[in-house]
Amino acid sequence: MCGFTGFIDRSRLPLDSRKGVLERMTDTLSHRGPDDRGIWLDDESGIGLGHRRLAVIDLSPTGHQPMLSACGRYVLAFNGEIYNFKRIRRALEAERPVAWRGHSDTEILLQALSVWGVEKALQSVSGMFAFALWDRTERALYLARDRAGEKPLYFAWAGRTFLFGSELKALRSHPSWRGDIDRDALALYFRHNYIPAPYSIFLNCYKLLPGTVLRVPAEEAWCRPWESGAEARPPLTRNGYEYRTYWSALEVAESGLCDPFGGSPKEAVDELERLLRRAVRQQMVADVPLGAFLSGGIDSSAIVALMQAQSERPIQTFTIGFHESDFDEAKYARAVARHLGTEHTELYVSPEQARAVIPQLATIYDEPFADSSQIPTLLVSRLARERVTVALSGDGGDELFGGYNRYALGPPIWRHYRRFPRTLRRMLAKSITLLPAEIGNTIGRNAAVLLPKAYRYPQLGDKLHKYAHSLMADGPEAIYRSFVTHWETPAQLVRGAKEPPTAASHPVRNPRLFDFCSEMMYLDFITYLPDDILTKVDRATMSVGLESRMPLLDRRVIQFAWRLPPSLKLRDGWGKWPLRQVLRRYIPEYLVERPKTGFGIPLDLWLRGPLRQWAEAILDEKRLRREGFLDPVPIQKKWVEHLSGRKNWGHHLWDVLIFQAWLETSSARV
Repeated sequence: MCGFTGFIDRSRLPLDSRKGVLERMTDTLSHRGPDDRGIWLDDESGIGLGHRRLAVIDLSPTGHQPMLSACGRYVLAFNGEIYNFKRIRRALEAERPVAWRGHSDTEILLQALSVWGVEKALQSVSGMFAFALWDRTERALYLARDRAGEKPLYFAWAGRTFLFGSELKALRSHPSWRGDIDRDALALYFRHNYIPAPYSIFLNCYKLLPGTVLRVPAEEAWCRPWESGAEARPPLTRNGYEYRTYWSALEVAESGLCDPFGGSPKEAVDELERLLRRAVRQQMVADVPLGAFLSGGIDSSAIVALMQAQSERPIQTFTIGFHESDFDEAKYARAVARHLGTEHTELYVSPEQARAVIPQLATIYDEPFADSSQIPTLLVSRLARERVTVALSGDGGDELFGGYNRYALGPPIWRHYRRFPRTLRRMLAKSITLLPAEIGNTIGRNAAVLLPKAYRYPQLGDKLHKYAHSLMADGPEAIYRSFVTHWETPAQLVRGAKEPPTAASHPVRNPRLFDFCSEMMYLDFITYLPDDILTKVDRATMSVGLESRMPLLDRRVIQFAWRLPPSLKLRDGWGKWPLRQVLRRYIPEYLVERPKTGFGIPLDLWLRGPLRQWAEAILDEKRLRREGFLDPVPIQKKWVEHLSGRKNWGHHLWDVLIFQAWLETSSARV
């Protein structure tokens, strides 16, 4: 796990100047790679590669990057882990003798790229990664990203310079960087609380989509092949660029739905357990201390159970707790750890600790990012880094196995909605929202003792308000969009903005194959998972030099998950049925069957209490008007309603607060 950056600079700066610029860009990523630094420059082509290393496999100097291939043709800067590197090494050795310098997965990947070519090598590797590969013969740069989007990769144009890197702070430290805010992308942020790929907060700057490779010829690196906000994804070719998809989530989903698993439910659980055991075993390979995040939920508990079952010593596990009972899962994590026999560490978070983290979020995440669970994720990463260098997590289980409530509620909601005229549905929605969210939450908490576990909703009021908005939907896609929307009309909130298309607003699907539930899971997999969940975890863990790994995103697990029909994933009101059955083989029933809580913070309470003074200063109407990005009227309205307790606008306000905090520091950050 590392960080890299670089440029193709056609401005003809002196070599010494380029070297100094590249060193500064590289050093902005020192948190991602505290163990080593390397740079490589070619004056004739204008290419520069910089790398910061977190040594996890092969701790010796033979893992130093940027790494030159044995044939001398290629130079590689790599971030991530190749989990099947031993198998790839054997395959390469079977073809021809190889004089290996060390045993790092970077060297094995570079040899595969050299011998097999970029396309075949990418098809062969399993792992999480992003890399920059310079071909000295073709004078072309290849940028590639892993299948699920676990590792980040940005690219941008600044004058006659093409920039790229693991984080925006590296690009922003180049002297040609301008950093004009893309108001259209900002509108997307307020809809989703994150900026979906390929967009970024800056004009002429993009995220590389998962499962893709971009080829950039040196001679045309300064020519932008598409305009900001013009398309939901870049074109395949233009101006000499080649933008190719080497792995398609859509094709995997369609293939799985066309070829469903033919065995019994028990055989499906057996196969899932086999695949997960293999993925966990592969991802437990490291030359440094290793542990796991344990929230007490289904996904993380399953990963820890499979880790402990294959370990000769207690696995180190880590969790964060809250004193507010509705948000506290630490007690469940503690019980799971006790049963499995892990070496468990927990930390209870106070509002003061959360407040201390907030000023750091803009620097850590580089662009506005308002998933409030970023705070506990950052704190648990810091806790884990005190003892380990690698931590496995359970991310990906919800999107693949139907864990979110919307998967169970969406289809029946649409079946019932379409029977009634929209006028009647609007009246019903208005009636629902007349009940203050706080009162609904109180009712949900009090009723929990009377209801079956599958139907307990501690945040009942928040759920009712959210689903009331879906009553306005004209079709299943509109219902899904209402589920994943924060601000309903973000283009009106952001002055001068026009919301650009995304996968969520313009879904590409085969209606003969995709039922509503499968469509939601697919859209979450290509949007919410990489751009929210994986972004959150990557920036939080790498800010402290901790590598995170996610066995549920093993490509074989992904392929198998899509062969399981929704009826097998959601049963009797519960999601993730196959994962639950696997987990039942390792821990008691009472630790498996409990409502999903989520890894959040008591945001609504904190904004009315310990965070109120900070929030009021940032939401000041005069300040908002002076900055000129946001319309203060709807913001002030929601703030007043939130403080009164009539409605819970915590997440909407958090979107504004995070953007304002980012804007406050963005001009000073590099």
